[in-house]
Amino acid sequence: MRTRRSGAGFIAAGLALALGAVGIGAAGLASAPAKAVTLTDASTPSAITGMWAWGNPIDPSVDARGDGEPAFEPKALAAFASAHKLRTVYLSVPWAADQGPFGAWLRSAVTALHRAGVTTVGALGGDPAWAQQPDLAATWTTAALKAAPFDAVQFDVEPWVNATDDQLPGIVDQLATMYDTARSAAGSVPVGADLPWWLEAKPTADGSSTLFRTLLPHVKSVAIVAFSDHAAGDDGIVALARPAATAAASARVPFSVGVETDSPDVAGGPAATFGDDSASVLESQTALVRSALGGLQGYKGVTVEHLLAWQALIARG
Repeated sequence: MRTRRSGAGFIAAGLALALGAVGIGAAGLASAPAKAVTLTDASTPSAITGMWAWGNPIDPSVDARGDGEPAFEPKALAAFASAHKLRTVYLSVPWAADQGPFGAWLRSAVTALHRAGVTTVGALGGDPAWAQQPDLAATWTTAALKAAPFDAVQFDVEPWVNATDDQLPGIVDQLATMYDTARSAAGSVPVGADLPWWLEAKPTADGSSTLFRTLLPHVKSVAIVAFSDHAAGDDGIVALARPAATAAASARVPFSVGVETDSPDVAGGPAATFGDDSASVLESQTALVRSALGGLQGYKGVTVEHLLAWQALIARG
């Protein structure tokens, strides 16, 4: 089982839920206006420190789970990670990864990425059904960690698509249970999650906290998904991500900020992605994100969604 995260899912759900609650202004952007920042010098290392890597090189004629994508061969992955000085790579892992040809590829990929300087190679997976069936998340986790020596487990589970505000607290409770169940299966391997910025704008049922903060004790790290194609302004990455980033810093949970490079039709529109911009725009805008949020405790950089789309962006110049 491989579930490619839909940027449109994050965006559509976020806009519907956030715009449906006037509280986004009060709990989110209004309380954390975008900070004036200056673009860093061109010689400054990239603000991008990680990526989501959805895909695999396995021939689909050999295994139905295969994608046959050469960019995911261990040497190719390592070369790209080294060239961009990445510290974190979330590598997609199918269901039952310890069976069939996936184990050999995953072990080689993890080893190659470590040798390329990547310090955290996370097993990436997620299916919305896992929120209601946490044992499935645990089963996937066990198989992934048996298949290869991952440094972490990263969940990308989006059960809030098409949900209403009143359903969100129950959904978040399910996610908390899922994370805890997976953590038991993972043992000493840390479990992290991808979470959208707008969860910090959603109050708990009793109003004592936010849904984002409710989930923080259940994970060891978080990638704050803030899909926008610019850093500044009320709808920019900084303003969207800052409340959640501040909450993570306060809770001492390490965090990165996630940005999108896929095509607008996949990402949820041109304003949600750098996919119709350029690699230089991606670099300059993420540098602004680092300037604005890099001083927060636990900040781990910017994570790009996803390998193939990012490579296509770079190839266009």
